[in-house]
Amino acid sequence: MSNAMQVDGPEIDEGLYSRQLYVLGKEAMLKMQSANVLIVGLRGLGVEIAKNVALAGVKSLDLYDPVKATTFDLSAQFFLSPEDVAAGKTRAEATRPKLAELNSYVPISVVDSLDESVLANYKCIVITEGVDLEQAVKINRFTHSHNIGFIYATTRGLFGQLFVDFGEKFTIIDQTGEEPLTGLVSDIEASGTVSTLGDDARHGLEDGDYVKFTEVDGIEELNSGEPYKVEVLGPYAFKIQLKNAEAAKYVKGGIWTQVKMPKDITFQSLEEQLQKPDFVISDFAKFDRPGQLHCGFQALQMFYNKHNQLPKSYNAEDANEVVEFARQVVKQQGHVEEVDAKLIAELAYQSTGEIPGMCAFYGGLIAQEVLKNVSSKFGPVIQWLYFDSLESLPDSKDFPRTEETTSPQQSRYDGQIAVFGKDFQNKIANLKVFLVGSGAIGCEMLKNWAMMGLGSGSNGKIIVTDMDSIEKSNLNRQFLFRPKDVGKNKSEVAAAAVAVMNSDFEGKIEAKLDKVGADTEDIYTDAFWKNIDIVTNALDNVEARTYVDRRCVFYKKPLLESGTLGTKGNTQVVIPNITESYSSSQDPPEKSIPLCTLRSFPNKIDHTIAWAKSLFQGYFADSPESCNLYLSQPNYVEQTLKQDADIKGTLENIASYLNSDRRPYSFDDCIRWAREEFETKFNHDIKQLLHNFPKDAKTSQGAPFWSGPKRAPDALEFDVSNPDHFHFVVAGANLLAYVYGLKETDPSPEHYEKVLADYTPTPFTPREGVKIAATDAEAEEQARALGGLDDSEIQKIASSLPEPTTLAGFRLSPIEFEKDDDTNHHIEFITAASNCRALNYGIETADAHKTKFIAGKIIPAIATTTALVTGLVCLELYKLVANKKDIEQYKNGFINLALPFVGFSEPIASGKGKYNDKEFDKIWDRFELHGDMTLQELLDHFENEEGLEISMLSYGNSLLYASFFPPKKLKDRVNLKLTELIKEVSKKPVPEHVKTLVFEICCDDKNGEDVDVPYVCVSI
Repeated sequence: MSNAMQVDGPEIDEGLYSRQLYVLGKEAMLKMQSANVLIVGLRGLGVEIAKNVALAGVKSLDLYDPVKATTFDLSAQFFLSPEDVAAGKTRAEATRPKLAELNSYVPISVVDSLDESVLANYKCIVITEGVDLEQAVKINRFTHSHNIGFIYATTRGLFGQLFVDFGEKFTIIDQTGEEPLTGLVSDIEASGTVSTLGDDARHGLEDGDYVKFTEVDGIEELNSGEPYKVEVLGPYAFKIQLKNAEAAKYVKGGIWTQVKMPKDITFQSLEEQLQKPDFVISDFAKFDRPGQLHCGFQALQMFYNKHNQLPKSYNAEDANEVVEFARQVVKQQGHVEEVDAKLIAELAYQSTGEIPGMCAFYGGLIAQEVLKNVSSKFGPVIQWLYFDSLESLPDSKDFPRTEETTSPQQSRYDGQIAVFGKDFQNKIANLKVFLVGSGAIGCEMLKNWAMMGLGSGSNGKIIVTDMDSIEKSNLNRQFLFRPKDVGKNKSEVAAAAVAVMNSDFEGKIEAKLDKVGADTEDIYTDAFWKNIDIVTNALDNVEARTYVDRRCVFYKKPLLESGTLGTKGNTQVVIPNITESYSSSQDPPEKSIPLCTLRSFPNKIDHTIAWAKSLFQGYFADSPESCNLYLSQPNYVEQTLKQDADIKGTLENIASYLNSDRRPYSFDDCIRWAREEFETKFNHDIKQLLHNFPKDAKTSQGAPFWSGPKRAPDALEFDVSNPDHFHFVVAGANLLAYVYGLKETDPSPEHYEKVLADYTPTPFTPREGVKIAATDAEAEEQARALGGLDDSEIQKIASSLPEPTTLAGFRLSPIEFEKDDDTNHHIEFITAASNCRALNYGIETADAHKTKFIAGKIIPAIATTTALVTGLVCLELYKLVANKKDIEQYKNGFINLALPFVGFSEPIASGKGKYNDKEFDKIWDRFELHGDMTLQELLDHFENEEGLEISMLSYGNSLLYASFFPPKKLKDRVNLKLTELIKEVSKKPVPEHVKTLVFEICCDDKNGEDVDVPYVCVSI
């Protein structure tokens, strides 16, 4: 199977773009790969956009920035170096070679003018720097009239501005990127009212959506494939307009599927939108900000036009002048009733500043707008988006911000110092931070931290850990890695890369390869956690996130949490004694497929893919593992009888894999095995199902059995020319051969066809007495019945197994499912098996790409979302550095770039509890004691100091004390030291690295009432 995907034209390198393909789709990717993009301005924001666009993949990416690089540019421009500044290179020419390393499919060039003859070559043009507003308006007149995408944006300190214009007519092929909704039809009335059916029959449609129908019996016009506009009547019904309502006589069946209809939208030019702007609200708590900032950014331009420079940092005179310019804009345009002088002055104060987090936020957002323009996928910003993070500023009492404290230091951090001041920069530099994970989010985080100088001071440090190595598919969004790094350790390569970006990181960043979990607590010890100031998660699974969260709660460390899913992302800040923790709320469990649906009654491709993956697991993993256990473990059958409900099936599988008359001895035997399994699964099993439940079968209520979600199947007749049939045999044979250590002799199709031509399938004979569960309740009942099998029946099967001694040293090789290797036949087998089963049931088949996505539970990912999310995390990081205590100053973020949507909420406060007259924090508080005291001393302490009588005390799974223990047991224990007591009860000593003992207690208050209290920590 090839790594490249051919779709009516150029190839898409699936190995590189695999995760992104699940976000954008093939059609959008191909459109992107035919588009030329120009980025104007290569400071922090411009390079962020360029980086994300290059990773995503366009036909070409050109750069324009003739300005020579300065030390100030190093504040957020991660591709510049001090050597580039010393050599007098322009920002564009210094950036080009490093940007070109990101994606070999995207050529990077530098252009030397913005003449219309140059601009005409591009599908989308982004301006971030070096072009004033008047010139931008002129350029936009040209792009607007030539249907060229135009984006105008800038960041000024903790403020940002974005304008989008995609022309008079822009077509969106998919506004949301969500999978089309689909469902089963229960009834269709002559009025056009459609009722839905299924386990969860809520259709999820909205007024104005379109649907098409298939397999409707009785109303033939609906099967034409033509889309029908929807009017929603309720969660379980919607209405369509039938063309021939008089003849509509619904009989049964039908599947409805949402159709994504193209939508045309119109943009106004920059000139028009300056006067009458349309705003996308980025923070609903600041509903009035966009109008104010719209005036403020124009006032900044007016100041620049007059003085040929931006206002000086925290210069009151300059700020007052900008406020007056803003008032002039308000008089001319009237966007707001009155200028917020304090806000506009703050914009002026910070205007020279460049903040890495702001560049990352806008860089991700704007790059996605570029991709929308060149692919027609997702809804664009209409037309302005302003954003600020003024909450990130520390209290001026703690860190005074004056013209002096924010003045340039000829430092690479001057862009940050211009906003926060020298003292705050010093605190940032001397933090100790732990980053868990160095994948997509981790790479972006480290890049931002390098620009911020986080942990680069004499007392600072960054520790990053990741146990994974780099794969080719990582290169599309984990931008610190290059093709030469494939196979190397992520954390080590990432640490080295950011040390090159910022030499201050040399010796200040430590890369570890250890997973953070219960089994590495001897590595990540009490001393380790206590030495950390802030923890940041960059993980891709809930289990690991939850563990780190528990550690942060235990050691009272702030945690910055984030995650992405395609174009969606979220951030959460966890602050000791202020907010709830990550574990305080959980996502609902993933909805499982009913067992009877999986076994016998699939109705969509997800069901057949899940069935095929289960088949893979049974054939090539579980059965070989059972065989190896049988061969290696004495009394295997007796032990399995106690643990395995389906002992009969397990032993039958072992017999089929080990008995000499059934196991394969050559690759051709493996081909014949695969052909036989095809016959069993897709012919005989289906015929048996139809024998039990004929197509005209009725339920006990007299209704047709094969109705609603139950689709009547048809048996398949093997056809070597059918790709799904053939690939089932090829993949199955290769996988079984691997299990037995057999080599493929001849991989040619002709050889397979020759072996298959000699195979004669066993005719189907229906088996009487076979029970097939028609409901989940019946399936559970049958599973319980398996445990009641007669011992003699089990022994009969067991006695047919070969003696392990006759196979001394023989072992099978179980296969661990690996989705990303297209040469190992794993996805090939699951795709073929799933499609064959889909053909049985008349379900539309899926290609290997979609099958891999579902079977591999792949998390769709794109660099733009990752960049934006890490930008938001870094803006919250400033608040932690400032040690803010007001929960209203913090923000949890929620974004969906496809819509686009950016929203924030205040973190949820941690809950409070109470015992006697004392209030405590349910998440963060604990009783803290010191010294290896006796049990009696512990009991006395709580009675005398807390007014609590302990009734039970436990350590882990060991119950150390209970008031109902016999007097002798109590007497033996109360005078033992706690460490001795733990060893006595658990039969294990306290590990040497453990310096804090954690106990759970049950106790009564002064009134004798049972009360909930915190746990107990004893430092030893």
